[in-house]
Amino acid sequence: MKTAIGAAKNIPWSMTLADFKEITKARLAISVVFSSIAGYLLGATEISGLSLLLLAFGGYCLVGASNAFNQVIERDLDLLMNRTRNRPIPAGRMSVNTALFLGMLMTVLGLVTLYTLNPKTAMFGAISIFLYTSVYTPLKTVTPLSVFVGAIPGAIPFMLGWVAATDEFGIEPGTLFMIQFFWQFPHFWALGWMLHEDYKRGGFKMLPTGKKDRGTAFQIIFYTFWMILISVIPVFGFTGQLHLSVTAGVIVFLMGLVMLFFAFRLYTKRDNISARKLMLASVSYITLMQLVYVIDKFLWTWI
Repeated sequence: MKTAIGAAKNIPWSMTLADFKEITKARLAISVVFSSIAGYLLGATEISGLSLLLLAFGGYCLVGASNAFNQVIERDLDLLMNRTRNRPIPAGRMSVNTALFLGMLMTVLGLVTLYTLNPKTAMFGAISIFLYTSVYTPLKTVTPLSVFVGAIPGAIPFMLGWVAATDEFGIEPGTLFMIQFFWQFPHFWALGWMLHEDYKRGGFKMLPTGKKDRGTAFQIIFYTFWMILISVIPVFGFTGQLHLSVTAGVIVFLMGLVMLFFAFRLYTKRDNISARKLMLASVSYITLMQLVYVIDKFLWTWI
């Protein structure tokens, strides 16, 4: 019986659903798919259920592939950190070859799927996975500037949905990109603040000053301010076909102020509790902001 169990563990295809979810970071991938769908709904003049399914599947595959490659590259460092040592590869539940195969398979499936929507969507998907895997991941142990690099692929999904719907890149998807780009700094620096000691064990340089100090907290406030500003720009009619009503703009602005409040609170208290509250506020903000944008569009369409 023990021999059979041991043999099963050596079979690459014996990974469990839980390990698949872990290696692809399912919750993160689903949030990325949500952003892409929101961008699609904002750009589409006619909604295609098939296109939405292709976008969701292709998006999940590329995010899952990026995370699989990331965990292969960082497998030795993951062993050093409490939050990552039980991941499938460092815990020995999945081989490196299995993770690599899964990453390559999902890359091909994702790019082919997005290409069926249009070539531009596949191109941005390819840029995203390249930057995340080949630039952002290696830089994390070298410089805090890795967060700036990582913010680029992290900001692509919201924009990607618009491109998938319109086959065009212009000021509209560019604005969606910038909103999510600036949002990532307070979000990830709040997370980096909470996990600073654990990240140090792995050699990761995630905070802009390298410390949980006022300099880091000030930069969080700075980028939160710019996120709020860009989020309400569509109210003023400068962003082509991307519109936002005054009412929706006020709602987005107020949600941004809530996030800014928690950013100031982190500046004054500089503790993990404040960082956690900011991180949770940022997650709520990006989801609710995208919902407000989509609902506002369809309300005005119906009216």
